[in-house]
Amino acid sequence: MLNEERYRRILRLLQEKGIVKLQELCTMLEASESTVRRDLQDLEERGQLRRVHGGAALPALSGGLEPGMAEKSAVNLPQKQKIAEMASGLVRSGEAIYLDAGTTTLAMIPYLKGKSITVVTNGLPQADALLEAVIPSYLLGGLAKKRTKALVGSLALDNLGGFRFDRCFLGANGVHPDAGYTTPDPEEAALKRRASELSSLTYVLADSSKIGHVAFSKIMELDKAALIAEQVPERWRKPIAEMTNLIGG
Repeated sequence: MLNEERYRRILRLLQEKGIVKLQELCTMLEASESTVRRDLQDLEERGQLRRVHGGAALPALSGGLEPGMAEKSAVNLPQKQKIAEMASGLVRSGEAIYLDAGTTTLAMIPYLKGKSITVVTNGLPQADALLEAVIPSYLLGGLAKKRTKALVGSLALDNLGGFRFDRCFLGANGVHPDAGYTTPDPEEAALKRRASELSSLTYVLADSSKIGHVAFSKIMELDKAALIAEQVPERWRKPIAEMTNLIGG
């Protein structure tokens, strides 16, 4: 089996289980411990997993599970507020924008109050906040995810196709020069990607904890969207700035 095929199988199992044991990987791949250890080391150096005692886990996830809204809302609050303020400052009156589900895009809404705009979103908390802010808005239909409060799936994609946007603002769980913008759920990745295709300008909002990490599902390459971050760690600043328009950071 080729290295890259083993890598794909390792990452697929990690997405399914959150954390995997070394012996489990050896059995699945029919490979020796030394080979699997080298694979894990290579993937860790790429930022696609982190090695733990006796196995591996995905770096962008808490305990191997996709973080929920409650968990996300409790971390990196000052960073998210700074990013939200920068992002909201880009929006002009008269524009139609797409707001992705997620805590950082949710933090934009108070800064958008009073602007003459129209918003489309797939986030249930976003829809509620937009109503409170008296901002005209459309909520996509689709399958409601309990953890992230996002609406996803084929119905959401179909709904999305009826709109066009001046700007779209997306969240991401990972930002990496090689892997691009990533997120744990393939359905959310597909919706984010489609929103970008329908928008004149695309921005990804990601605090510094997401930089250098890789989640399971690719959204797009870095050059397809501007990155809004409060800070980019020095290790990643040059390679990321070479691939995308960096706002803040």
